[in-house]
Amino acid sequence: MSTDEKIEKLRRLRSEALTPNQRAADRQHDLGKLTARERINLLLDKGSFQEFDVFARHQATGFGIEDRRPLGDAVVTGHGTVDGRHVFIFAEDFTQFGGSLGAVVADKICKVMDLAMDTGAPVVGIKDSGGARIQEGVVSLHGYGRIFERNVRASGVIPQISVIMGPCAGGAVYSPAITDFVYQVADTSHLFITGPDVIKAVTGEEVSFEELGGASAHGSKSGVTHFVSPSGRAALEEVRYLLSFLPSNNMEVAPYFTPMDRADRMDEKLTEIIPDSTNQPYDMVKLVELVVDGGEFYQVHEHFAGNIVVGFARLDGYTVGVVGNQPAVLAGTLNIDASVKGARFIRFCDAFNIPVVTFVDVPGFLPGVDQEHGGIIRQGAKLLYAYAEATVPKLTVITRKAYGGAYVVMAQGAVNVIHRRDINDAGDPDGKRQALIADYEERFNNPYLAAEHGMVDEVIEPRETRSRLIRSLDMLRTKRESMAPRKHGNIPL
Repeated sequence: MSTDEKIEKLRRLRSEALTPNQRAADRQHDLGKLTARERINLLLDKGSFQEFDVFARHQATGFGIEDRRPLGDAVVTGHGTVDGRHVFIFAEDFTQFGGSLGAVVADKICKVMDLAMDTGAPVVGIKDSGGARIQEGVVSLHGYGRIFERNVRASGVIPQISVIMGPCAGGAVYSPAITDFVYQVADTSHLFITGPDVIKAVTGEEVSFEELGGASAHGSKSGVTHFVSPSGRAALEEVRYLLSFLPSNNMEVAPYFTPMDRADRMDEKLTEIIPDSTNQPYDMVKLVELVVDGGEFYQVHEHFAGNIVVGFARLDGYTVGVVGNQPAVLAGTLNIDASVKGARFIRFCDAFNIPVVTFVDVPGFLPGVDQEHGGIIRQGAKLLYAYAEATVPKLTVITRKAYGGAYVVMAQGAVNVIHRRDINDAGDPDGKRQALIADYEERFNNPYLAAEHGMVDEVIEPRETRSRLIRSLDMLRTKRESMAPRKHGNIPL
């Protein structure tokens, strides 16, 4: 075969591999979904995608698929750039075998993940698959195990992002669950271990695909999904935005963006946003937006456990992770879901060298039998563990109150014990009691007592919050904290 003939064959095979099955592509579009390569091209910088294993084919025989061996099989893999930074990617191709996972698909995904770890670059997985390829039996199931192993090895080493853009069922759901962030597209994507038909057969419950595993269910109830997007295009645009806050790996720092916001900016609105009464709610998100660069705060888990807010922002151009109690939801109390949400986010920030800024306005843990029996002690300990374990710079702004669940009745209890005789001898016992309670709170419920004991470093004016945080972060930029040698801690899972 001459050189020209070889080149012609290469071009023909590449064209065959890259040309989608038009009928299958049309079906994707009719369902409101994009094809695998369309998704990749939307995520990556234009013209940057370099594909791997274009000519890979499955080797399975029998079950009627030996004559159907599409080039590339049912996943598209490779690397490219997002804002000029390297990213590895795989996108399950529903137009081939319904995106099902066989040996070749697993091989391709594992190769991309290995390269991402070896080169220290994020990996993005786009999920749209019917699950394991039953024609390949145990071989396909083994493929999931190989992928899970790499998810775990990559955890805390490189950022891992999953984008659910179609079905994702059975064992396949555990790979996204191990990754750092999960995006899910509304209406066209579903995540579940067992589908509605199996649930009805086993338990008798009737539930729709959307109710069981839709973006709303996982974004607000289970907490599996971190970001809910209205469309595939919107999801991929958000992934690009998220990556702008993150370092490429755990040995780097997040990219710096020249701020358009002055470091010494004072905002008088911070003096007005918090009500004088400790019982009146306000929106912690709005407070955070007044402090950070350009008011940009990208919330994570926005629809789950709304009594705590977490997300990414920048202060003077540097990425920070923000955690804040939300007085507008459950008075900002900490419950099981909020504790787990906060702990997970803090551990991500610590793994990837992102300072944590916490805005505190908390009356304590949510009381109740359901919370106690649900394990609030164990679950709440996760949040405590995450904070104590983190070695990145940690700054805390107490915006109004920071005390335990019993403190709301502490003043009344203390007054009843200390001043029992005075109250009983008073002509107006109730009036005397309220006056003594007010005096107790005036003396002990203020920041200066904590400052006297060195529990807080400074008492500041609200409008100074931004500038004080930026100056403190600048001082802590070179912080290095050594830990006792150990394999790993035993977080109270």
